[in-house]
Amino acid sequence: MKELVDYLKNNFKGEIRLDEPMSRHTSFHIGGPADIFLLPDCLEDIQETVRMAEKNNIPLFILGKGSNILVKEEGIRGIVLKTFPGLKYLSIDDEIITAGAGIALPFLAIKAMQNNLTGLEFVAGIPGTVGGAVVMNAGAVGHCLAEVLSKVKVMDQSGDITILPVEQLELGYRQSKLQKKNLLVLEAQFQLTRGEKEKIKERVDSLLGKRKRSQPLSWPNAGSIFRNPQLAPAGKLIELAGGKGKRIGDAQISEMHANFIVNLGNAKADEVLELIEEVKKIVKNKFDVDLEPEVKVVGG
Repeated sequence: MKELVDYLKNNFKGEIRLDEPMSRHTSFHIGGPADIFLLPDCLEDIQETVRMAEKNNIPLFILGKGSNILVKEEGIRGIVLKTFPGLKYLSIDDEIITAGAGIALPFLAIKAMQNNLTGLEFVAGIPGTVGGAVVMNAGAVGHCLAEVLSKVKVMDQSGDITILPVEQLELGYRQSKLQKKNLLVLEAQFQLTRGEKEKIKERVDSLLGKRKRSQPLSWPNAGSIFRNPQLAPAGKLIELAGGKGKRIGDAQISEMHANFIVNLGNAKADEVLELIEEVKKIVKNKFDVDLEPEVKVVGG
C-alpha cells in the first residue's frame, strides 16, 4: 500500500485521500471507507490510474456523483476514482452538445434550455452525471438517453481511448453494453433539435415540480430502488403489497414513493439490503413478480 501511495504522489496531479468514508460521496449517505480515494485533476490522471491499476491488478471502482449506489459498511478495497466534479466540461455546436462524464444531468438540461435546444428536458430531475447516466441509459417520464445520444468517448482497462457510435452501445431499459465491457465513459455527444425556450422551460419546470411533489427529496436516497416490471411500476406494486412505510433500522420504504428507500439518519447498508429482500418477497407473494434492483451494491 505504501509503495502504491508513493507512486501516486509522484504521478497523480489531483487529490489523494486514504480511508475516505464513502458515506461522504453517495446520495444515500451510507458506506464504509475506500482504501485509496482519488479526485483527478485532468484526463491524464484518469488514464494513468486506469493503466496502473490494470498493470498491478489493483481493484478500481469508478465513481460519479454516487447517486445510484449502495456502499457496504466494509467499504471498498483498492482504488476509488471519482470523475465528479472532474471531467466537467461542456460545449455546444449548433444542435449538438458534447459533455464530459462529470457534468450533472440537471446542469445539462439547463444548458440545453438556455440554448433553445429540446430533447433533454427529462433529465432535469435525475440526480446523476452524464457518465453514469450513459452506462445505465438513464431515463424518466417515458424517455431515455438512447433517444438523443449520438456517440460516446470511452477508455478501456488499458487506458486506450476510443469513440463508439450509439448503435454499438446496445442500449436498453436501464442497460448498455458498457456495463458488461468495463469501459469508462469520458464524454458523450447528444443530438438535439431547436425549440422555443419558453416551452422548453415549461416542460423542465413541470417535471421538476412533479418530482418535488412525488419523491422524498428531503431524505438521503439512491433514487429508484427497483426497475419497473412490465406489469406495473415497481412503486405501485410495492404499495399494493403493503410495503409502503416498512422500516428496518433507519432504512425505510418512503411514505411518499414506494420505490424509494430513504435513510432516516443512520441507516446501514445491511438494513437497506434486508429491506430490499423483504420488499422483493412481499411483491413476489402477492403478484408473482420478481423485482430487479436498479441500485448498484458495491464494497464488502
